[in-house]
Amino acid sequence: MRVHLIRHGQTNWNKEKRVQGHAESTLTLEGKQQAAALAPALKAYKIAKVYCSSSVRTRETAAILFAEPSLPIEYCDELREIFLGPWEGLLQSEIQELYPEDFTHFWNAPERFKQEGAELFDAVQQRGLMQLKRILSAHATEDVAIVSHGVLIKSILCALEGRPMAKLWEPPIMHNCAHSIVTCDGTETTPRIVQFAGIAQ
Repeated sequence: MRVHLIRHGQTNWNKEKRVQGHAESTLTLEGKQQAAALAPALKAYKIAKVYCSSSVRTRETAAILFAEPSLPIEYCDELREIFLGPWEGLLQSEIQELYPEDFTHFWNAPERFKQEGAELFDAVQQRGLMQLKRILSAHATEDVAIVSHGVLIKSILCALEGRPMAKLWEPPIMHNCAHSIVTCDGTETTPRIVQFAGIAQ
């Protein structure tokens, strides 16, 4: 089976460099175009079901990606982005000024990020992996898609390749509508990455 992990398209807050987390933002015209550009490539696979973060931006992305043929979509809170508490809705420049140490840790030492009121990177990774395990057990021989967010998807892929959290932000970059693929043939204990953010492995 294959699991297609897809980040949402560009949002108005992405464009403004405003932190999203669990807060809601919507796709820009460019974000909609990114999803529409990826949709034909996904039609080459026989995807049986879509699992989508319950956030508006991922729901909008999934609706474009899988408009035709229409596929069953299950919305999951467990696939939402890292919760960033007091940062959500602020510009990155504002956060850098208000929370300089935590901002530095977020981008340069995620394993040390401990902003009060926010979720730890390890916690995001664990809930993502638990959801992936549930999906794998439900679809032993079918292709499925996960439409989610940059941190959650990248943390899952880092775990699968054995990359420590300290190296989360190393390339490949998880750009908007980045398409990653992992496979599992039932004999492997860990799913294998065959495409990371559009780059074959």
